[in-house]
Amino acid sequence: METLGSREVYANPWMTVREDPVRRADGTTGIYGVVDKPDYALIIPLDGERLRLVEQFRYPLGMRRWEFPQGTAPERATEEPIALAERELREETGLRAGRLVELGLLDVAAGMSSQRGRVFLATQLVEGFHEREHEEQDMRSAWFPRAEFEAMVARGDITDAQSIAAYTLLLLHENAQP
Repeated sequence: METLGSREVYANPWMTVREDPVRRADGTTGIYGVVDKPDYALIIPLDGERLRLVEQFRYPLGMRRWEFPQGTAPERATEEPIALAERELREETGLRAGRLVELGLLDVAAGMSSQRGRVFLATQLVEGFHEREHEEQDMRSAWFPRAEFEAMVARGDITDAQSIAAYTLLLLHENAQP
């Protein structure tokens, strides 16, 4: 596929939307709408058999939902993945990790967005005070036993695709350990 151009049609502090005219392999033309967002970090805080989740109102869905801490740098900035993970964990939960291990890479919605995310396992955790952004003022955070997390996924109480995929990366990581 050949990109024939690109035009930004919308921008705000968190994302841009662009339209790209394209030429397909057979010579026909079309258009792609792309949401560009900075890469994000998702953190799985694990303390023994407990997982730390955050709950917040997700405006596009019109509902509150539980998920792993995750986010991007402010104002569409780029940041080293591990630094971003440390900041998001501290901001959303108040936790500081003595150890962060990268588990893998996730694509959010490859058919419409360029955003990708790095998944980190956070252990050796120390409690502290959260430093939430203004948009996160309604967020809350709590520990859940792993069995309860899995039950919440099975019941459809946790539907965040990134959190569910990240948990799969955690299980693969654990199964690879000697």
